[in-house]
Amino acid sequence: MNVFIAAMQLSIASAFVSIPVVRARFGTTATSAAHAELRRQGVRTTVLEENGMRFDAGGHETWAPVLIATVLAATAAFNLIWSSSAPLLNWVVIALVLAINCAILYSNLTATSSVRAAFSRKGDSELARIDVAALLKAAESGFPRWVWVLQNARHVIVFSASALVLAAPALA
Repeated sequence: MNVFIAAMQLSIASAFVSIPVVRARFGTTATSAAHAELRRQGVRTTVLEENGMRFDAGGHETWAPVLIATVLAATAAFNLIWSSSAPLLNWVVIALVLAINCAILYSNLTATSSVRAAFSRKGDSELARIDVAALLKAAESGFPRWVWVLQNARHVIVFSASALVLAAPALA
């Protein structure tokens, strides 16, 4: 059972690592597309950097998924080495992972309104006139079409593997 749980945790870790890998590979193209859209709208391209908006693998888009994957890998190892003490740790780690993934999913679903609200709070008239939906669509076009499938598969893996980790002890 512990091998199964560890395998599920490592699959979740892999799903989280997919985020910075894709951003590292295609983020520059996405950023270029976003800059082109900003130029089309007559907005300075530096607004992205000035407001911490990135499409590459920098910042929290890398360190957070890598940290989560590292914690999951350590938890998987703990399951294999100290199996009798692992159930509580599994519940704590998986509960946090589920909460984080829910926040990521919410962020994905509300990206346009969230960016629009963030820009409005700045009080910058140039930011306020940005067509955020067009900006995000342009950035999205910098990623291959299969990234959308990967994003959804990632959520399915995280939610289903997490459920299996939590249910496994009851099924044993």
